[in-house]
Amino acid sequence: MLFPFLLAAITFHIDFEGASLGKVEQTSPGHFICPVRGEADQDGRNRQANWYYFRVDGAARGALTIDLTNLVGEYNYTPGSHAVTSNTRPVFSYDNKTWMHFSSNQVEWDKQRIRLRLRFTPDRNRVWIAHVPPYTNQHLDALLKDARPSAHYQYENTGNTVDGRPMPLVTITNPRVPAVGKKVAWLMFRQHSWETGSSWAGDGAIRFLLSEQGAALREQVIWKIFPMADPDGVSRGGVRFNKNGYDLNRNWDPNRGMFQPGLMPEIAAQKKAILAWLDAGHRIDFFLTLHNTESGEYLEGSHAPLGERLEKLLLETTSFHPSRPFRRAEASTTPGKPGRMNVAQGLHAERDIPAFGMEQRVEFNTKLGRLPTVADREEFGRQLVQAIAAALR
Repeated sequence: MLFPFLLAAITFHIDFEGASLGKVEQTSPGHFICPVRGEADQDGRNRQANWYYFRVDGAARGALTIDLTNLVGEYNYTPGSHAVTSNTRPVFSYDNKTWMHFSSNQVEWDKQRIRLRLRFTPDRNRVWIAHVPPYTNQHLDALLKDARPSAHYQYENTGNTVDGRPMPLVTITNPRVPAVGKKVAWLMFRQHSWETGSSWAGDGAIRFLLSEQGAALREQVIWKIFPMADPDGVSRGGVRFNKNGYDLNRNWDPNRGMFQPGLMPEIAAQKKAILAWLDAGHRIDFFLTLHNTESGEYLEGSHAPLGERLEKLLLETTSFHPSRPFRRAEASTTPGKPGRMNVAQGLHAERDIPAFGMEQRVEFNTKLGRLPTVADREEFGRQLVQAIAAALR
């Protein structure tokens, strides 16, 4: 799909994987109103509008002004919220591979209109713009292709999404070292499709675990990894819901009246794989799902001693810079509303699994001294698995 503006010879494009933008309006030469499409859940509630990804052709014709609008939504049944803020710095790329943040003097926040304005003069004729650096199913395919020759790597499809895409589960360990005595860590990435930093960290983690430097971790731990929990949403440029509108990190309540496998096959596939592992007599010593937020960064979970030990290691060895200390997770994400459990809450309630959730900010990280980059996320993935292994010793 494209939105042509022939007089200005500028076109906006969303005809590629992961792209998303509403109908563009031109107000004057070089000035465009770009509403963010957003997504709501199965009840038409909890609209989120923190993902946009599009390409501008004919851009190198002078200064561009792009107003990102329609940002107000609802979070956890609280109306009026918006993820994009005055501290948001989108990214741009001239090749759809190397991403740079807009500088502070190129971004203007209008608090009254809830609008983010980008003012810049592109150096080239074609430029891609996104909320954060995209990580698509094509990136995952490249990762899994690179991993395939390794004797330490196994792949299985645990089921299919609403649109029929596979739900991959990757196992990494040294098969020559007996499983007896090894710890077992399960990791989950990209439950919400806009949270691309999660995937970049997962990519870094998997590549490190398969590298020569990761040999010791393969001997000590069996790593079970869901690298892409919402491939449909990633493909269509979604935000946090599957095609049927279900939040893939809010519907893990083990109560069978709340869990509807036919409407949320992604959760059904992952849960089936986890429970089958346990029912076969295997253990799970640790479970973590990694997420992104705009400004919050923290670790929470069901088992305080292990969580506090991991947090200490993360603080010492990684860029993790929490906005609040570790705390035990609540029983529900939405008290008083049945069925609202994230994956960590659901697994703890169903099988007492030591399960944790981590959020990482996309805004400025004072520990890094900059806005997080793709390289920072990949490095964090490498550091994360080392910290987990150390916490499990």
